[in-house]
Amino acid sequence: MKLIIHSHHLEVTPGLKTHLEEKLVAIKKHFEQIIQISANLSVDKAQEKDLRQTAELSLHLMGKDLFAIAHHEDLYQAIDIAVTKLDKQIIKVKEKTKNHHTLVSAKQISAASNGLNL
Repeated sequence: MKLIIHSHHLEVTPGLKTHLEEKLVAIKKHFEQIIQISANLSVDKAQEKDLRQTAELSLHLMGKDLFAIAHHEDLYQAIDIAVTKLDKQIIKVKEKTKNHHTLVSAKQISAASNGLNL
């Protein structure tokens, strides 16, 4: 898994980088075929103070790209929210692929049993 971190109007500290890496380990537990993760961390001059820190995460899988964005007054919380969103998306993708394969195998089994009865 390749991690690329971009920042806008802030400096990425080692603590911020390790926090992001620790949170992304949970995603890797659910799905190990992750090719690349891009993180865009930024501070905007928004009128609302609680929507000032932004974390954008994009995840590249085999044949699929996932994206999550979160705004919060604390950048660490924004990262947590974005990782939670990605985690839900990746679980959904994993369930779809599992369901697809089990349905195909069930069809093959029923077709094989029907062929034996003839």
